[in-house]
Amino acid sequence: MNRGVNQMAEALSIEGINKVFERAGKPSVEALRDINLTVREGEFVSIVGASGSGKSTLLRIIDGLLPASSGVVKVSGHAVTRPGADRAMVFQQDALLPWKPVIENVAYGLTIAGTPKRDAHATAQRFIDMAGLKGFEQHYPHQLSGGMRQRVNVARALAVNPKILLLDEPFAALDAQTREIMQTELLNIWQKSGTTVLLITHQIDEAVFLSDRVIVFSARPGSVREEIPIPLPRPRALEVKRHEAFGALVDRIWHLIEHEVRSAVADNRA
Repeated sequence: MNRGVNQMAEALSIEGINKVFERAGKPSVEALRDINLTVREGEFVSIVGASGSGKSTLLRIIDGLLPASSGVVKVSGHAVTRPGADRAMVFQQDALLPWKPVIENVAYGLTIAGTPKRDAHATAQRFIDMAGLKGFEQHYPHQLSGGMRQRVNVARALAVNPKILLLDEPFAALDAQTREIMQTELLNIWQKSGTTVLLITHQIDEAVFLSDRVIVFSARPGSVREEIPIPLPRPRALEVKRHEAFGALVDRIWHLIEHEVRSAVADNRA
């Protein structure tokens, strides 16, 4: 069975979201069309789709960094109009402050919110330990591997106690082996924190391995093509990727987007 998810409480509600980018002297670009999606408290949901299908655009709308053209995003029933402490974003490239050690990077969001330094560091230490970084508190970002820097990023995001953690291709810059290790680390952190997670990824096997559900987007304008439940038992180890049921789920999702992915690759080559 999957981890206990509150089947009633909605952490995130996306209702009729549309996004059109207006361009001076050029045709407008419709990025998203009628996105409707609900994510429950404690759930881990991933979105996959061809490049340019609006996945990252939707994440930025949810975070309040970008306005929707129409529709509404609600977090715990409250409409999103701007960035807020109830959401935290982790991007593909780490955004650590190079002049601060790990402990101060993780505590940064708390300190700028006015939390006393001692309390901020105590909270940061808890998430540093959770992320497997104990002993690296006084290391600077340049002294860490790419995978460790992303763990610091995740710890910093969780330290502010968001209702929803938004992940935009957080492991894309890592090599294949480190990426797989980071997937298991992320699952461990998620299991311990209980935070709701919405992940954008181009890696179908990553989405299947991590998620309770995978949302498949159509090509631009992005819309929800299908929702795929992932009934694989938890906790999950990397060995599950060798199971027949795992491969069948990956194949099912790939067949939904294969034509659009190949078209996107061809367009980029043209």
